[in-house]
Amino acid sequence: MKISRLLFALTVIVLCGALHASAYPSKTIRIIVPYQAGQGTDVATRYIADQLSKSLGQAVIVENKAGAGGNIGAAEAARASADGYTFVMGTNGTHVLNQFLYPSMPYDTEKDFEPVALVSTFPMVILANVGVPYHTFAEFIADARARPDTVNVALPSTTARLVLELLQQQSGAHLRAVPYKGSGTSMTDLIGGQVLVGIDTASAARPFVSNGRLKALAVTSRSESTLLPGARSIASSGLNDFEVLAWNALYAPRGTPVAVIQRINAEVTKILAQPETQRRLLELGHEAAGGTPEQLGSFAAAERKKWGALVKSVGLKID
Repeated sequence: MKISRLLFALTVIVLCGALHASAYPSKTIRIIVPYQAGQGTDVATRYIADQLSKSLGQAVIVENKAGAGGNIGAAEAARASADGYTFVMGTNGTHVLNQFLYPSMPYDTEKDFEPVALVSTFPMVILANVGVPYHTFAEFIADARARPDTVNVALPSTTARLVLELLQQQSGAHLRAVPYKGSGTSMTDLIGGQVLVGIDTASAARPFVSNGRLKALAVTSRSESTLLPGARSIASSGLNDFEVLAWNALYAPRGTPVAVIQRINAEVTKILAQPETQRRLLELGHEAAGGTPEQLGSFAAAERKKWGALVKSVGLKID
């Protein structure tokens, strides 16, 4: 009798899960973007949300919850009901770097989220004022080695700072970090010649490289990027193992039904495979990604291992 009741209970659970999945979604879905409106992650998320609304036949809205390097928005998503109606567009900041940079965190990167889908990636780029005498990454490194601690590098983000640290470790060059609060002022100073070299995202750099106001010395992806055609990768310029990618990925609160995660992953995967989506994301400075939830989980774990070791080795912290 006990076995019969147990089988009955299990059958009910399975049937309820199937009914939930078949009825899903029955109300508005929200995607939290843990950054300001108009920022790169926000714009890309709004495009994906719009496409999801069409494919799901249900409204998908974007809510901006900026602050603390993305921690405020990510924490709200972690505390949200795991019913399949709240997601967060996580990044290499919120789901990898912040746990090593901040003395305390309002969420647990690994325990509080379910990976859903890797949405997009984009490399960083080494930029130079058009007046610098070198035109390649190798020439830049040679100059930095010849003049240790004198070549200033504009750094508008934590990711840019970590690119600098990795670059110094692998090249042996000693560079002088010049922190900036965002790309706007760093780009202005780069163009004006107040600082001659900088590191930023390919999406932020594209307009200035395209119109000839800045030079792209190299990108941090393992191979050349379609975002900056013609710019060689650092890996092909002598530092064979060098690779840094910034990324956006969809996460759900821990405990979100597996059927829902699989449904959203399937829809996002279809959207990312569409040529129009790939074209639009490129316009926004992103390269469409994709893959299973398990692949995202493995990818993020490898990222945590790589960047955790680097952050600890240089003692980098954010108060």
